[in-house]
This record gives sequence, C-alpha cells and structure tokens, in this order.
Amino acid sequence: MKIIFDEAATRYGDSQHPEGPERLLRTVPHLRKVLPELVWEGPSIADDMTLLLAHDEAHLARLRQPIDFDLDTPYYPEIDQHARRAAAGALLAAKSARQGEPAFSLLRPPGHHAKRAQAMGFCYLNSIAVAALNALNDGCERVAICDFDGHHGNGTEAIVTGNQRVLFASIHQYPGYPGTGKHSFQNSLNWPVPPMTDGEVHAGMVKEALDRLVAFRPELLLVSAGFDAYVEDPLLNLRLEAEHFYRFGTWLCGVNIPVAAILEGGYSNELPRLIESFIRGWTED
Repeated sequence: MKIIFDEAATRYGDSQHPEGPERLLRTVPHLRKVLPELVWEGPSIADDMTLLLAHDEAHLARLRQPIDFDLDTPYYPEIDQHARRAAAGALLAAKSARQGEPAFSLLRPPGHHAKRAQAMGFCYLNSIAVAALNALNDGCERVAICDFDGHHGNGTEAIVTGNQRVLFASIHQYPGYPGTGKHSFQNSLNWPVPPMTDGEVHAGMVKEALDRLVAFRPELLLVSAGFDAYVEDPLLNLRLEAEHFYRFGTWLCGVNIPVAAILEGGYSNELPRLIESFIRGWTED
C-alpha cells in the first residue's frame, strides 16, 4: 500500500484547534514504526484547471484572502497551498489505485465539508470530489464515494449530486454537524446514525452502504476515511471501536475494485491506532 504524505501538512495550524498538526505528527511516526512495509510518496500541488472541476474561480481566489471563513475554519498563511496539496494527494491516491496499488492520502486539511464556493467545517477544498471528477475526465465511466466520517459529507454531496456517473454514500451522526444528510435523494445515499448507536449497528450501516456502492459497478471507489465516529472522539457521540475500522479495511480489501482513501476527520488521541487498524484490515490477507 502507498501512503501519500508531505511534512508540509504538519507546518500550519493551531494546536488548540481540533484539526491541528498533531493529528499527523502523532500518526506518521506511529505508522512508520508499526507498518514498515508501507510505501511513502509525496504529492504535488493541484492546479487550477483540476480544482475547477469541483470549485469555482471566486472560491480559489477567496482562499488567498487573509480572512477567516467561519469560527471553525480560520485563515492560515498559505492555506490555499496546503489545501491544494491535500487535493493533489487525493489525485495521486486515485491514480495509484487505478494503476493497481491501493493508496491512502494522509494529509490535511480535510475536505468533505467544502462546497463548490464555500470553505467550512475545517475544510477548504473538497479533495475527494476533485479526485472523483478528475477520474471521470480521465477515462472512468463510474466512480463511487464512501464517506464513513462521523459527520455528513455535505460538501461532497452538494458537488456530485445530479452527476449520474457518481454514486455517493455517507454514514454519519444525525442530528449533528453540519445538520444535513437526513434523507437520500438522486445519486446521494445517506445513512443517518442517531447519537450513541451501538457500534455493531453503525458498522452494519457502513456495510450496507458499501454493498450499494459496489452494486453500482464503479471503476474506482474513493473513501472519505474519517475516524471521528470512534467512541472516545471529542466531537461526536458515536460508538465505533478500533476493531470496526479494521473491519472496514477488510471490506475494502474484498471489493475487487481499485480503492483510494483520503483522511478526513478524527480528533481523539487514538487517531494513530485507528488509522493503523484500518490499514491493517485493508492490507492483511
């Protein structure tokens, strides 16, 4: 398996913000130690032409303005470059998967809340939507997106809804931020999970969603891999354990479709172990 990473993704942000550099500063050395067989590769920077598949020009310009987007989504110096790097990581992960090597883009900021013209929820550019639409432009007939982050992937949904070559599925806490994802419609499938739902019930919803996506017969499966549905995550009230993320990985291993995953949320101190579990399930025979 290939891990997409660049140390630059650890060089911005606020340690007091949930989406801080410590997420990667703890995870990367842990993975290098416990999974030495992983192959590491750095991304480039996504260009305007590719980003405009999912965003508009005004939004790309807004990212360079030194003004906070909202209370959760502050401006940081060169945040546009960091977000472009994360998008490039998703693009590289998708390319690697299509070439036969599964890949995990381990970068920040996350992206699944970012809309075509709006940064929000710690997200500035929607990396997974960019990767999906680019794959369609590059020869894929159908792309599926599985979002098991504990928050609804509202930005991804807004960007891909109506595109019948994409099937999107999100399994997330509801009610909860951002307050969307209660119903399915068109090509967007939603599994709202009530707070404090039993982890086995929640995992069953993820399996149901994955089965629906596989039945779509996509040529590429992209995964918004968020780990904030973990029972000890400070931002949500869900009950998944490390074992469940391991199981999600084993399911991906068995789909017989090129798969790439992109890091989204996950804010507990256990994030390195959760990602390890997910990767072990995905890579162990």
